[in-house]
Amino acid sequence: MKRIILAFWSLFFLGPSALLWAQADFYDVNTIQEIKIKFEQDNWRYVLDSLRFNGEGLLLGSIEINGQKFNDIGVRYRGARTFQPGSKRNSLYIKLNFIDKEQNYQGQRQVNLSSALRDPSMVREVFGYEVARRYMPAPRANYTKVYVNGEYYGLFVNVEPIDEAFLLRNFGSSKGTFVQCAPNLLEPEPSGCKSDVFGSLQYDNSAKCYLHNFVLLSDSGWDDLIELTYVLNQNPAEVERVLDVDRTLWMLAFNNVLANLSSYTGRYSENYYLYRDASGKFTPILFDLNLCFGSYKNTGVGSDLKLKELQEMNPLLHIDNAAKPLLSRLLANEKYQKIYLAHIRSIVNDFFRHEDYVARIKELQTLIRKPFEEDANRYYSMEDFDASLASTIGSRSRIPGLQELMGPRTAFLREHKLLAILPPAVSDVAVTRREALSSQRVTDFKIQARVDKFPKEVLVYYRFNDGEAFQSATMRDDGKNHDGEAEDGVFGAVIQPAGGASSIEYYIFAENAGAAAFDPPRYMFERHLASLEELNN
Repeated sequence: MKRIILAFWSLFFLGPSALLWAQADFYDVNTIQEIKIKFEQDNWRYVLDSLRFNGEGLLLGSIEINGQKFNDIGVRYRGARTFQPGSKRNSLYIKLNFIDKEQNYQGQRQVNLSSALRDPSMVREVFGYEVARRYMPAPRANYTKVYVNGEYYGLFVNVEPIDEAFLLRNFGSSKGTFVQCAPNLLEPEPSGCKSDVFGSLQYDNSAKCYLHNFVLLSDSGWDDLIELTYVLNQNPAEVERVLDVDRTLWMLAFNNVLANLSSYTGRYSENYYLYRDASGKFTPILFDLNLCFGSYKNTGVGSDLKLKELQEMNPLLHIDNAAKPLLSRLLANEKYQKIYLAHIRSIVNDFFRHEDYVARIKELQTLIRKPFEEDANRYYSMEDFDASLASTIGSRSRIPGLQELMGPRTAFLREHKLLAILPPAVSDVAVTRREALSSQRVTDFKIQARVDKFPKEVLVYYRFNDGEAFQSATMRDDGKNHDGEAEDGVFGAVIQPAGGASSIEYYIFAENAGAAAFDPPRYMFERHLASLEELNN
């Protein structure tokens, strides 16, 4: 009760914005937000068109978000490539702290509103981010009704910006090197630079080449980015020193399963950020999923893929393509390739093996049906909206239906020779407790697991404190590592606490000749826990 009272008084003294935070989450997917923008100019569309043509300028205005009012905010149209001059409906970027640098809504100083161009279903971003967040740091997203000068501007997708607040929530700090992949598609490469590099992370000839394809969002860090590309391309054996390989493999697996080609995997290697955390390693962060599920179809090799080619896209796409080093260099490593394929297997089994994803998509469409139908500026008809799951929409863009794409794609991936291999089966994971009535206390962590399907290597990854890097230890089935009898299928390792630690957090990796597996499968966010206090009770 004391804790509840303290929380209430904290909210009271922090003011109305904190109370609003307690009442409703700005990214709650079950609640449609409401944003009302006010400009003094009646010709605001023309002004925003002009600002978009001439750079990154913002139009001054005021805003009301779910009833909370803010003055002196800045607005511009988002996305140079998706911007359509004269359109009644363009994506919006809103800077709440345009004048007052501390002004925010529930901690957010920016608002990104996607118009969902080339998505007749209106679910690609919201559902795509739901899938991504299960495995890696990724933005939250939901829906909002937008009004401008009293008129309904439309139903938009409200996507969490990848900014300081995002970094703090996902990495615990925003002080590291922070880079946005932003290939310059309008101007030729500077003299002396490689051509058509885009955001592929090829090692280029000078700093000006990187300036052409990336934007540095932190105070410094160009040297860090250049070092990443050098190690990745010239010395991939040391890549774990500069790159969080596992999270990178999750991103690449996600792109492949969901045919997300407006990404690193596609022609321009775009729509991601890089953040270098306290470990000194970069993590890629997905962004802009409006064109996932095959709405954008170009891999950078040959012409756009047809529907059947999307459905049967190679899980090892670009493995021999030196122009995509994040794929070709990493997947050339046998262990990394097995982990990558394990991640593909997890995504397929978790989301697409059964028809649950169809029910989820229909649930989202039911939520937004009325505000979408009331949107006079929408890109697509209600007929297209209803048909967008089962059928291709459009005679020119040819946007695949989500179920039309993912049903056959799921079957293809599950039957693929690389993914049909049975990975090791990990079970009966336990840490030895003190024996009943024994006076001998447990002072270390003796971890056991049964591993079947012919494992050739079993590792336990562990740490004693939240925020520390994970260490690894080999688990053995030799009868000498608290594993029972030799070669009985039970593997063990003894981990001695360091620095007075009394608890451990761990997960298990197992590899056989053809595949790899983790336990727990969602080890990125769910791990086994044990404490000496618990083991001795």
